[in-house]
Amino acid sequence: MPKIDEYLLDMISKGGSDLHLCSTLPPKIRVHGVLEALPVEPIPQDDMLNLLQEICPENKWEWYLSNLDQDLAYEIPGTARFRVNFLFNHYGPGAVLRLIPTKILSIDQLKLPPVLREICEYNRGLVLVTGPTGSGKSTTLAAMIDYINDTQNKHIITIEDPIEFVHPNKKSVIVQREVGADTTAFGVALRGAMRADPDIILVGEMRDLETMALALTCATMGMLVFATLHTNNAPKTVDRIIDTFPAEQQPQIRAMLAQSLSAVVSQLLCRTKDGKGRIGSFEILLKHDGLPATIREGQIANIRSIIEQSSGRGMRTMDNDLMRLLKEDVISPMEAYMKSTNKLDFEPLLGDADRQSLRNAEA
Repeated sequence: MPKIDEYLLDMISKGGSDLHLCSTLPPKIRVHGVLEALPVEPIPQDDMLNLLQEICPENKWEWYLSNLDQDLAYEIPGTARFRVNFLFNHYGPGAVLRLIPTKILSIDQLKLPPVLREICEYNRGLVLVTGPTGSGKSTTLAAMIDYINDTQNKHIITIEDPIEFVHPNKKSVIVQREVGADTTAFGVALRGAMRADPDIILVGEMRDLETMALALTCATMGMLVFATLHTNNAPKTVDRIIDTFPAEQQPQIRAMLAQSLSAVVSQLLCRTKDGKGRIGSFEILLKHDGLPATIREGQIANIRSIIEQSSGRGMRTMDNDLMRLLKEDVISPMEAYMKSTNKLDFEPLLGDADRQSLRNAEA
């Protein structure tokens, strides 16, 4: 058994989500959003290299030593898969390994908004799942793809780096391609997907202009495209896509986005009030008659009004969802305040100890 498995199994037994390895320091794990050290000795540089090489294919190891970064997937058979990032830093080699459960949890099990099922019924368009690193975007997308797999006869192509959740074929046919192993780049794989008669394409991450442009093209061609972005809400997501392109291309991109954008699901993970877990808070933008004109005309700030006026359809703002979790006593006032956009709405709900903690942080 590779040495690193001991740390990973210890992390799983403690309910952790991420293993952080840094040369000359003890391994640390993230449990419910908080880092804590494992009770083991610091790992010297040479030992760290041996530890990482033990789980890395030879071709990827050579790339890591040459380029100082590497992404891959690792599996403890029958237990779990992990998304792995190798890196070098001031102290030497290191890595971060994120737990990917072997079982794909359902929309109900993850307590995701029920309106996500409606989004899964769309036949075309661009659906974006957004949020910061570690907010559960991949888990949400996996649950949505699994729901489609259970209920619809579709041809689904996923393009990922690396493959995280492995989907069995149920009603749908799912082809999963890993950048580096099965294709050279997201753009190359997207061009190939256009010719492979897909109903649905999943892009693991829209990292660059080419990937965004091709994803938009696929969506305007009548395919349903799922993708992720590192943005915190719907208006910022639209701005991010448009601003990625040169000024002379932006009118065309606005027109394509206005035609194809079907939903934006933004999510944050909040620590529960009892400190024993985390729960998702969501902002949801769905199709709306006023959305295309809003995007074409560059009136992105009006997206907030569209969401607030359409709560009956399942739309919600992040702050409203945080307030809901707070009123249900699921999260603390401090957690809601820290994750909110308009902090003035949450400041009156803070206790004296929270206010003092904020003053100390500002000092």
